[in-house]
Amino acid sequence: MNLYLRYFDRETLVNNVDDAIFFLGSIQEIGMNPELEADIRSYVASDVYFPKRYKIRPRVYFIVIKTEAATMLDFKQKKALRSSGTAVHNEPKENASSSLLRLGEERPGWYEGTLDFKRVVMIPGTGKHEYRDTHFVANCKAHSGMDCYNRIVEHLRSRVDGRSQFPSAKGKNFKFKYLGLWK
Repeated sequence: MNLYLRYFDRETLVNNVDDAIFFLGSIQEIGMNPELEADIRSYVASDVYFPKRYKIRPRVYFIVIKTEAATMLDFKQKKALRSSGTAVHNEPKENASSSLLRLGEERPGWYEGTLDFKRVVMIPGTGKHEYRDTHFVANCKAHSGMDCYNRIVEHLRSRVDGRSQFPSAKGKNFKFKYLGLWK
């Protein structure tokens, strides 16, 4: 098992706890001390595989992640994650990766876009506002999946409360389907 450590833009992948402590000790802001060293050693020795975050000062942390990745490139590409004590090789889901690739693909015609977003609505009895999950489906003429998303969001922004929250086009809350050149 290897350890990935990061503090702002400083990062490393080491294969033992002594190298990890040496790396952290070389960063003056962290202030390596015996208690911190003991805590890191106990985390590495434990069966816990969740990333561990250590607080340096308010809103400033460094992280330690246990991984099976042999190189930094493997770790960055998430090829070897540790889950439940066994190595799992993550391959991107075909649907997710193909829809992301298709998002910018130029293909003029009609699209069906589906968007789930948080809409701000007023409660008539109290006069207060709340967020409501809203499902919106529209057919529109566009040049790509991204153009379809932009047209739908532009349409909704002019018709709902300005505090409504729209998801990213790359997220799971936006889906699109190419319907063809003619409707």
